[in-house]
Amino acid sequence: MSLPLVTRSFTVDEYHRMVEAGILREDDRVELLDGQIVEMSPIGPRHAGCVSALNHLLIRRLGDTVILGIQNPVVLRPRSAPEPDVAVLRRKAGFYRDAHPGPDDVLLVIEVADSSAETDRDVKLPLYAAAGIREVWLVDLEHERVHVYRSPSGNGYADVRTLERGDTVVPLLVASGPVEVGEVLG
Repeated sequence: MSLPLVTRSFTVDEYHRMVEAGILREDDRVELLDGQIVEMSPIGPRHAGCVSALNHLLIRRLGDTVILGIQNPVVLRPRSAPEPDVAVLRRKAGFYRDAHPGPDDVLLVIEVADSSAETDRDVKLPLYAAAGIREVWLVDLEHERVHVYRSPSGNGYADVRTLERGDTVVPLLVASGPVEVGEVLG
């Protein structure tokens, strides 16, 4: 006879208390997605290089007009605190030292997927859409494409575009000018 599997859904506040209590360490590679504590994929060299290149590109293009969150939490209350690879955030005094940014602070989220494209697309993107994040880029390193998601709703993103080398994209809320997909892919 097998016993039913019992699961427990956590809130963002409970998740943060687990870090404060030492149950989770700040360097644990986990994030809270829809109430579940999920282990994140290891970061390989292609993924790390792409995130570093995006960081360099965005700092060069945007300077002091925004804050870049690199693999830092974005709180999507009440049960999600994903850690996108890059979050372009509204400039804020204190640089979010008092609280993690929320949906209203986010101008653009970029997820880089080497082996995690399915999880990013099927799990994280619906959470971003439900929270009203206006634009998300999913950089698919395996297929060398950038998927651009816009027009969020509770049912996902209404505007989805797939871009390849040679294409350009202009972010909605960030005054960077056109970005070449080749610059993103490397």
